[in-house]
Amino acid sequence: MEKENSKVATVGGGCFWCTEAVFQEVKGISLVVSGYTGGTAPGRPTYREICSGLTGHAEVVQITYNPTIISYADILLIFMTTHDPTTLNRQGADAGTQYRSVIYFKNEEEEKIAKTIIKEITPYYQNPVVTEVSALGVFYEAEVDHQDYYKNNTESGYCQVVINPKLAKLRKLHGDKLKS
Repeated sequence: MEKENSKVATVGGGCFWCTEAVFQEVKGISLVVSGYTGGTAPGRPTYREICSGLTGHAEVVQITYNPTIISYADILLIFMTTHDPTTLNRQGADAGTQYRSVIYFKNEEEEKIAKTIIKEITPYYQNPVVTEVSALGVFYEAEVDHQDYYKNNTESGYCQVVINPKLAKLRKLHGDKLKS
């Protein structure tokens, strides 16, 4: 994908391993990088610091995509339907502000699209959607052992029990948007 055709979206849906695995399957996405943003602690945070919940950062992924193949709205729709946007600061067994559901925007257009997608999907959930919509701050790339986690650990218990069901949901709901 040529650089001038690329855009970047940043979302957090709990553990970044799950969100990364989902978006690595989607057509038009050339790169998914796990990382951290949204915190107030000074300096580059580490995974251990993030897990303490004291830095204010969220586990997120930055998604590089080609908008002529997949739209920002479609990325957000996939995001909102492959994690639980109704649980505050929790995804499954992972609890804490670092696991919050969040969409980070870079401009007013992205903010408007995010709020529209949330409004559109809200009626499909029994509980209120609590996904945060915030301006993107500094993004810190996570340590190398957190990149391509699912691809490198497919047989691990976590991947089998937590990530595989999310991928199955992705295939069921968005099969037409997946890489072949």
